[in-house]
Formats: sequence, structure tokens, C-alpha cells
Amino acid sequence: MNNMTQNRRDFIKKLGLGASVLSLENAPNLFVPPTKKLNVALVGLGRYAGYLAEGIAVSEFCKVAGIVTGTPAKAVEWEKKYNIPKKNIYNYQNFDEIANNPDIDVVYVVLPNAMHKEYAIRAAKAGKHVIVEKPLATTAKDCLEIIEACQKAKVQLAVGYRLHFEPYNMEMMRLGQQKVFGQVRLVQASLGYSVDYGDGGDWHVKKALSGGGPLQNLGVYCIQAARYILGEEPTAVWAQFGPKLNPKVFKEVEESIHWQMEFKSGAVATCSTTYNCGIDRLFASAENGTFELSPAISYGPFIGKTSKGMMNFPTTNQQQVQMDAFAKYLLNNQPFPDHISGIEGYKDVKVIDAIYQSAETGRRIVI
Repeated sequence: MNNMTQNRRDFIKKLGLGASVLSLENAPNLFVPPTKKLNVALVGLGRYAGYLAEGIAVSEFCKVAGIVTGTPAKAVEWEKKYNIPKKNIYNYQNFDEIANNPDIDVVYVVLPNAMHKEYAIRAAKAGKHVIVEKPLATTAKDCLEIIEACQKAKVQLAVGYRLHFEPYNMEMMRLGQQKVFGQVRLVQASLGYSVDYGDGGDWHVKKALSGGGPLQNLGVYCIQAARYILGEEPTAVWAQFGPKLNPKVFKEVEESIHWQMEFKSGAVATCSTTYNCGIDRLFASAENGTFELSPAISYGPFIGKTSKGMMNFPTTNQQQVQMDAFAKYLLNNQPFPDHISGIEGYKDVKVIDAIYQSAETGRRIVI
């Protein structure tokens, strides 16, 4: 074993990645100075950045204070819409100058997946706290490099796990982890959309930018859901690529993929994700009952039920709630809990790596 391999293993061990139970806690009930808001700079102004900005605009503790974009027209539009000072508007070439801007507290990376690593590390080196949209990176190795960079720079790192603050999904966590219906034996998680990517020029179907197909962009939610219902880490996976119904578009990435995850408790999760049909469902069967959501993982509104009846929780603005939760930690100098941190992002991508390996080799992969 070479020194680099040993150092990486020591680093993983120090992170405490053997811990399996996902925390059910929400953001702490901490005092937040009423005159202070968390100043957020969004890197990348695509569709989801728009959702984030809308949530931040109505949040209690956050403000869209800066943007990073390579499109001048977007810069003008966002400057007017969110009253962003010109000094807080950056492009990808001068982004590193954000280090000299005390009016930016945190950088939220909302770029194509394969760009997450570069800009997360650049943000950390600039001394800014970092939030990265899922997946944290396109490989587990890259995730560890982001985590290391943030630790070295002494900044905090979170992943945009909005469902950890969403009432219906929090109830699924509670029911599973607290064994309300006994030990969960089976989880089924599926998320897919019928997407028209035209001639295949969209970044989602370019492997160099996306890292893969729906598994990277949607399947990560299914992995998350199984893990946070069970409060366990999968021990093995077995995966299969689905047929390519539109091979001209999906030349570089999968169009759909299906996989099974085994857990130490004996539970099994069966999951699917696809770009060729719509599905949004999460189901768990335990020793003494069942619980489920459908819709489950998207932006809601969600519908949930258990063996004892319907769930009834308020519909929330998921981006607003997530960002206010993150702000409570950062404004009070409290560390992010593991379940929304870079560690959690690493755990998901480690499973994604194993799923691809299994689908490519046709073998069961022990994690």
C-alpha cells in the first residue's frame, strides 16, 4: 500500500464514515441576530438557481447578495430582479476575486455536476462557506477532495439536501429509523421524468458535464431516501442499465437504470430512475405496516399515507426552509450536522460509483 492510499484511508476514518444513522434533527433553535442575513452568492444561473433565488427572496435569514454567470444578459436581469450590487456580480474568469468581498458569506454551487468540484474548491480557497447542489461531485474521489479543501480552508461544506427539512420526508425518516411499524424490510424508490433533450446538446446528456444520466441527477434522491428511511448504509448493490429508447440523444449516458441495495439489517431497496417516463414514488414495508409518499421526492406538493391513514403536513417552500436552516447554523457559528454535510454527499456518490460499476460489469458489488 502506498502512502497516498494510506493517507486517504486515514482521512476517511477520521471523518467517521462508519456511522450509519442519519440524524432526524432540523436546524437548531438558535438565536439569530435579527439585523443580520446570510449573504449568498449563486454560482450558475440555470433553472434550479431560479428556484433557489425565489426561496431565498422570501426567507427570513438569507439574501441573494451575489451571482456568478458567464452570460452578460443574465447578469443584467438578475441584478435588477434581486437588487444585486455590481461589485457582487462575477463571471467564471474573475470568480476568485470573491475572496476580497466581505459582503459574501457563502457560495452556492448550482453548476453542471462535473463543475461542482472546481468551483467548490475555488470557493473554499476564497474563504467562503460552500453549499453544493446534489450530487456533491461525479465521483467519490472528487467528493473527498472537496471535503479536504473545505477542511483545509476552515470553511463549512453542505450539500443541498432540501428533503431533510421537508415534513413528509422527515416523517418517512422518523417512521423508518424509529421502527414505528417495526423493522423495515423493503424500500422502493423511483424518480423519473419524460424529458425531451432535443438533439442531445443539453449538458444533462453530455458525460463530461453531467458525469452520467439520470442516476447522477435523479437517482441520488432514491439512494438518499433508502438510506434515510433505514438509517443504514448499503452493504452491496446490483444494477442494470435499462434499454436506450432514444439512442441518438443518449449516446454518452444511460437513459434509465435500475438497482437493488442490500443492508446489514436484511432490508432491501429496489430503485429506478429514468429520463423516459414519469414516476415519483417512495414506499416502505415494515414488519407491522407500510408507509409511502407519491409524489415523494420532487418539489411537491406531496401525498403520504401509512397503514393507519393519511399523513397531513403543511406544504412548504422547500428552498426557503432549507436555506433558513443552513443560515441558522452559519449565522451562529455552529457546524453543519453530518446528515447535510459534505460527508453525506460523499456517502451518496460512493453508492453511485458502485451502481455504475455493477451495471457495467453485471456483478454484485460489495460496498
